[in-house]
Amino acid sequence: MFSKTCEYALRAVIFLARQSEDGKRLSIKEIAKGIGSPEHFIAKILQGLSKKGFISSTKGPNGGFFLDENQKIQPIKDIIIEIDGNKIFSNCILGLSECTENHPCPMHHEFKPVREIIKNLLDRYTLNHFIEDKKLNTTFLTDKINYN
Repeated sequence: MFSKTCEYALRAVIFLARQSEDGKRLSIKEIAKGIGSPEHFIAKILQGLSKKGFISSTKGPNGGFFLDENQKIQPIKDIIIEIDGNKIFSNCILGLSECTENHPCPMHHEFKPVREIIKNLLDRYTLNHFIEDKKLNTTFLTDKINYN
């Protein structure tokens, strides 16, 4: 559904949210290991997200990546749009460039409400949801991530 870059970005930001809850700052190495990503790849993603204000970072011996309170309440839809653009919410499910309301593909009218449901879900879900899930131990992201 998402590009590999977007998947890694989401996993990294969720990992960061769950690990830096108490003000802890995480290094690229810690995040990359935690989500099973190559360090150089996740470094580039995180630097871009930091420049755009989705996450925060500080340099130095006690530096690293972290989230402030405003970043924790931002919808994950915004991160998706930053990385992959708006296509998941607007493109044809069959990948047809000419699919429109006036010239629909065979699945257009069936998929349109599904696309809207996905958009609304991702707009409602914030990083705080993942922090709460960790506290309640109600969900997991992958068996490769160790949150303890």
